[in-house]
Amino acid sequence: MNPPFLSGDEIREAFINFFTQHNHKKLASSSLIPDDPTVLLTIAGMLPFKPIFLGLKESSTPRATSSQKCIRTNDIENVGRTARHHTFFEMLGNFSFGDYFKKEAIQWAWELTTEVFRLNPKNIVISVFEEDSEAEQIWKEVVGVDAKRIIRMGTSDNFWSSGATGPCGPCSELYFDFKPELGSDGIDLEDDSRFIEFYNLVFMQYNRDNKGNLQPLANCHIDTGMGLERMAQILQGKSNNYETDLIFPLIEAAALLAQINYETTHKKNKTSLKIIGDHCRAVTHLICDGVTASNLGRGYILRRLIRRMIRHGRLVGIDQPFLPQLAEVAIELMKNAYPQLLEKKKIILNELKIEESRFLETLERGEKLLVEITARARDVISGAQAFELYDTYGFPLELTEEIANEKGFSVDITGFEKEMAKQRKRAKDASVSIDLTEEGSIEREISLFVETRFEGYEKLETASTVIGIFRNNELVKKAVEGDLVKIIVNRTPFYAESGGQIGDKGLITSHNLEVSVENVRKKKNIFIHSGIVKTGVLTVNSSVQMNVTPSFRQRTTSNHTATHLLQSALKLLVDSGVSQRGSLVSNDRLRFDFNAPKPLTIKELEDMEVRINQWINEDHPIQTKTMPIKEAMAAGALAMFGEKYGDVVRVVDVPGVSMELCGGTHVTRTSQLGTFKIINETGIASGIRRIEAIAGPSVFDYFNERDSVVKELSKSFKVQSHEIVERVSSLQLELKDKTKELIKLKNELALAKALVLASSAKSIGYSKLLIRRLDGVDGSGLQSAASSLIDHLGKYAAVVLGGIPNQEINNKLVFVAAFSPDLVSDGLHAGQFISEVAKMCGGGGGGRPNLAQAGGSHPQSLDLALEKANETLTEQLSQLTL
Repeated sequence: MNPPFLSGDEIREAFINFFTQHNHKKLASSSLIPDDPTVLLTIAGMLPFKPIFLGLKESSTPRATSSQKCIRTNDIENVGRTARHHTFFEMLGNFSFGDYFKKEAIQWAWELTTEVFRLNPKNIVISVFEEDSEAEQIWKEVVGVDAKRIIRMGTSDNFWSSGATGPCGPCSELYFDFKPELGSDGIDLEDDSRFIEFYNLVFMQYNRDNKGNLQPLANCHIDTGMGLERMAQILQGKSNNYETDLIFPLIEAAALLAQINYETTHKKNKTSLKIIGDHCRAVTHLICDGVTASNLGRGYILRRLIRRMIRHGRLVGIDQPFLPQLAEVAIELMKNAYPQLLEKKKIILNELKIEESRFLETLERGEKLLVEITARARDVISGAQAFELYDTYGFPLELTEEIANEKGFSVDITGFEKEMAKQRKRAKDASVSIDLTEEGSIEREISLFVETRFEGYEKLETASTVIGIFRNNELVKKAVEGDLVKIIVNRTPFYAESGGQIGDKGLITSHNLEVSVENVRKKKNIFIHSGIVKTGVLTVNSSVQMNVTPSFRQRTTSNHTATHLLQSALKLLVDSGVSQRGSLVSNDRLRFDFNAPKPLTIKELEDMEVRINQWINEDHPIQTKTMPIKEAMAAGALAMFGEKYGDVVRVVDVPGVSMELCGGTHVTRTSQLGTFKIINETGIASGIRRIEAIAGPSVFDYFNERDSVVKELSKSFKVQSHEIVERVSSLQLELKDKTKELIKLKNELALAKALVLASSAKSIGYSKLLIRRLDGVDGSGLQSAASSLIDHLGKYAAVVLGGIPNQEINNKLVFVAAFSPDLVSDGLHAGQFISEVAKMCGGGGGGRPNLAQAGGSHPQSLDLALEKANETLTEQLSQLTL
């Protein structure tokens, strides 16, 4: 029998309905921005349930089912090139938290597969872990699967674990067989042309300790995953996931914009269209969930996907901005399952419009950068430079090579590949694994403690009781002098790092005990004080005094309040649409990142400083209160885009000036800030600017430091402070003139050396040939010398010069070839010739037929390369003479 055709929406709905009918609670997909700090994005359907599997949190239901949206970029180079690799995908799952186990999971998987989706049992093959006889028996004796179609597989394929330690267990997978007529003998599940895995059942029944021993879990769990795209491929009878109704409408829309036909176009175009379709779903959901394009973390992933879309759009012939238009198709496709896409439609389309526009400008800047690189480089564009052009500006390596060769330069391909390997490793490290063992036992044991009572809004000192001590991330009863510790107490005045504000510093003391606290973090509202035992013995259940360093808190608090005033000034004086994209509040400065299409002007920065200092002098009160988030938003409180908030929030209000959702510490009146000063404004990513500023006592330190620098410069230049700028400008002009003079002298010296060599040119028939090594002269000097020698030697002349431009950097070589017009007319080509010579020294290059330059990196081969050049040209000129 053939399975019914079901749309992607129908498959998702059928899966969820099946398990809700079996008493599973339907859960909505979690955000692509996970609560888990160990991963950048939600990369698996089970990730939202990680705390439950770790035993750190109780589940609100014993059974659950969901369709979880996921993003993975570790295999991004395979997207569009294989039948099943994606960046964005949906994982349908059913989960048991200490409730049912193998028998029910297996039976329901079979029932769902064969009765709901009506797959023919002859098309299904089962894999089990080689040591899991229990699962194999259930498949054979309870379900009735043919033993020949149950394949035992090893640990690497069928034993799931999150890491070296932690929860783990065997798994069983269901494969669809596209060619059942080949029979059941010698089945090889690695044959992707015949089999596709579509459903994975993980039986989480063990805990692996740090010695590798497996201990049975008190409560066993079930974690399953069915790839929606894969099941759509099977039920819709397609040869790959891309041609299902989940993605193909996007491919068709892109093909229409490119004015090509997907069915008849060539393979490269099909690959590009698949990449566009895949990435469009990913970027649409990332922006919806609060990710904005940047060069860091999630923002970098989003930016990379957007730029790949644009690049592949250009490859298929789309010569106009197209991302918002395509995103509208994606939203329409997925709105039923994810109605929030409609709610955030305006934000999604606007973000894509801005980022696409900026990238097109960036491409133009990249072209200009390549011109600048070739102007500065002597003969070779480094791998790092080529990779920057590729990664930041979207330049394909092939395009960089083509332009470089036209200018007589080579590209360090090996260096480029090394940089690419580093980036792939970073992407893989950030995207692949789910760490269920974060900080060893500290992550596991944290749930043993009650939440810490934070008293730091009201006071900087409090009496407390030590309830937990970690040394080397192991829970211990005591710590002694010199031990690095993490301490948990029942109450604390120490602010824990969050919301961009760093944690407090201070002391924990008691009789003969002193612990220096260097940082404070929190997990699940349990404050973890990191520090070192300076004197005495620290023990669990001991009474201690918690003391925040007042000056440290004062400085941090001043900078945090100043951050709120800064955002208000930006909205008031620069752009009301400005929104925060990140921040750092420390004791010595503040940093505020925000969206802006261009740098701020000096006047805008000055106006903001004046306005903020005006607010400071007006002595506004700072009011804090907690309220329901809906009430706070209705009152006009600002929330950071993409940030997650609870139902009840803390609001920091400077009446008439600023109102924000914030859990940080603040001064009580603006006058306590004293002064505010902007010290830097710069771009950190396309469309993202950063302001660094200071307030309170930090301003005094800043002015003292600058005053010292000015005094030192005045002393060095022997001028008054107001004359420093004029003196520096004068020195710069002098240096520029001297540099020009030096270059001129070097070229004259190179020419003099070359003319001395002219007499040693050898005659070959009616031609003259001169090949010499000339060290200490750069490419420009060699070109000038070679051109003069051609003029001096006559109508039939060939000159090849090579050398080490800088003896202190002796791994860089430069070659120049110059041929007279008559030799060029006879078929000789300087660019092609010198390129072959440079290859003998690990380089390359090229240029015009009459004059070309190349580079190399193997100085030990220089003389041999020149000898070879002599042999080759001697033979070629001899042939011309004949």
